[in-house]
Formats: sequence, C-alpha cells, structure tokens
Amino acid sequence: MAGSELFGKEELKEVMDVMETGILMRYGFDKERKGVFKVQQFEQEFARYLGAAYTLGVTSGTAALVVALAALDVGPGDEVIVPPFTFNATYEAVLEAGAIPIPGDIDESLNLDPESIEKRLTPYTKAVIPVHMCGAPADMDKIMEIARKRNLKVLEDNAQSAGGSFRGKKLGTIGDMGILSFDFYKTMTTGEGGMVITNDRDLYLRADWYHDHGHDHNPKVARALEGRFILGMNFRMNELQGALGLAQLRKLDTIVAEQRKNKAAVKNALSAVPGIGFRNIHEPQGDTATFIAFNLPSASKTKAFQKAMSAQGVDFIYFYENFWHYLPNWEHFLSKSTVNSKKYPFMDPSYKGKAEYGRELYPKAEDIMSRTLFMIIPIKMADGRVEAIAAAAEKAGKQI
Repeated sequence: MAGSELFGKEELKEVMDVMETGILMRYGFDKERKGVFKVQQFEQEFARYLGAAYTLGVTSGTAALVVALAALDVGPGDEVIVPPFTFNATYEAVLEAGAIPIPGDIDESLNLDPESIEKRLTPYTKAVIPVHMCGAPADMDKIMEIARKRNLKVLEDNAQSAGGSFRGKKLGTIGDMGILSFDFYKTMTTGEGGMVITNDRDLYLRADWYHDHGHDHNPKVARALEGRFILGMNFRMNELQGALGLAQLRKLDTIVAEQRKNKAAVKNALSAVPGIGFRNIHEPQGDTATFIAFNLPSASKTKAFQKAMSAQGVDFIYFYENFWHYLPNWEHFLSKSTVNSKKYPFMDPSYKGKAEYGRELYPKAEDIMSRTLFMIIPIKMADGRVEAIAAAAEKAGKQI
C-alpha cells in the first residue's frame, strides 16, 4: 500500500510537533503554535520538489479537483473532456462544478488519447483533464499542443502518480493546474489529503481563497478581519495531515525507486507467458511503478489467466469489470440519465450540448481494458514472492 508501508519514527516526530502545540488548524493561533506551521512547510517543500511555483494543501484529491476547477472558472454550461478509465471522483468533481464530463478514449498507455480530444470537442468544451493512471504519465506533449491550439484549460489529475514525470517535468506541473491525492492507498499518504499545483499566481490565489471560504489570507490583519473576493468552501488541510505529508515527502523518491525495482522483477516473472504484452509507457523514466499492467490477446484468455493465477494465490485487478474505475460500470452515474443511458437530465438549462456515455464512444478503451490485468506493486516485496509469481505464471500460461 505504498507510503503507508513506511510509517515510522519520522511521521511520529512530525505529528508530535503538532500535538505539543495543541493547534491542529492550519490558520490562526500564531502565538500558541510556537512557530509550527506544518501545512505551510509541507506546501513549500513539495513546491521545491516539484519545481512548481505554488502548491496548496487540501482535504483530499477529490477536493483538489473541485478547488482547481473553481480556480479555472469551469462551471455551468461548460464541458470537460475526461478519460473513461479513471476513479469516478474525476467525473464527480466536474459535476460538482456544474459542468458536464465528456468521455474521450484511451491510448495504449491506458491514459487519455490526445486524438480523442479533437473528436469530442464542441463549442462548449472548456477544459481537459488527463489522468495519469496507475503510475504512468499521459502523453502531455500532444495533449498540451491540442489544448493550446483549441484554447482549452488543462488540469492534470495526478492522484495516482506522485513523484512521476514526463519529459523531465514532474507530473502535475505541466498543465495549467494539477492535483495530487494522499489517501491511505496512494504513493505517499497523509491518511486523507490532497494538493493543488500551479505555476500561475492568479490561479493559485483563486484556489487559495476558494478552499477557505473566500478568506484572502492577508498576513497584516487577524483572521476574522480578512477580506474576500469570492465565495468558497472549507477544504483546508489540517496540521496533522501536513505533518505526515512532510515525513512522507522525504521518502517519496525511495518509495518510487523501490517500486520500480520490484516492478521490473514482476515484469520479468510474467514475460515468459506466451501472448503477454505490457502497457505502453510514454516516458519510462517517469513511471512511478505503482502498478504493472499487462494484456493478453483476448478477454477470454485474460479472465482465464486471472482465474488460474488467483487459484495459486496471485491476484490481479480486472479494471474492465471494476465498479469504481471504469465508466460503463458506474450505475449510480448512468442511472441518472434518460432511458438510453446517454443524456444527463440535471444539467444547467443554458447547456445545449449532448452528453453521451455509451461504450461505442471509446472503442480503444473497450478493447484494451477488456484484455488488461493489473497488479499493485509494493514497496516491500516478501522474500520468494517474485519466484512464486513466476512459477504461477508459467503454470497458468500452459493452462490457457
């Protein structure tokens, strides 16, 4: 489970610094906290790590998406192009903004296919959210080229690939804005928590104001006397989260390095199976190796291989049938639509577009996802585990 595997005295020390002050809130109580500002320090250290101008700690990755969309002024009547393979929070955040999520397709990297952006463009398209799924980057060069040509905002959903990069730039710093998630299963964790990233001061200020009820955070006056420019919500990260984040950030490169080593070993163990192909990684050096993804020639062979491996104690994830990460399986989303399950009925009256979600709209995803299995890569690989995977794969390969 990535970062949570490495909890230790470093996290305890940072948390105890906060507990000794008794101040758990990010803002205010400056005298009582005795110079301890963990969220502020976490933001500053993460900004340096990313090479970004601004970072903002928030309560979750989902909150980070909501805050970033608000800062980008995405709202009612707007369309936002998103991939069909993502955690459903990406769609939820767009809906929360009052906008309409429009599914693109994926390419062989399992991330948003740049070519599908052009196909799904309408006069209502305002933004694109490429999602760096399962540790690997989307093709950001092509996505940014199209976005700039079409005057679209780009929000990188980097919830699953903290520490990854593309063409020498950290993921989350390439688009207009980016986000990170720090929930318990992520590459690094604060239990819950997230971060907004941008190099644009105006976007940062709008995000900063919005995440704290509109407070303008004027250091010259007391908190109750601050001004405001916009309405907002409460998505403030607390000091305990910031403390955990500091300790985890300092371990992030170690986490990624260990995952890469273990992924390479697992890949080698699986490579002997006839017909196996591995996910295309646009930037291998930027892969965080959170997951390994591989495919077989057909859906039937893929499911048979999964079953044979599971019988030997090696489990894979089949996201094609997963309830939370593949659009056609979100009955709680699709059930809100009309009889043909394609048009959303509660959109803003000013919206005149046509939101469709049928499987025929993302044929590459339907093909690739139906043939692909995933395995989570741990930081700590048990002795003999790779050998067990190799033996199980050899046996399963013969069975299918």
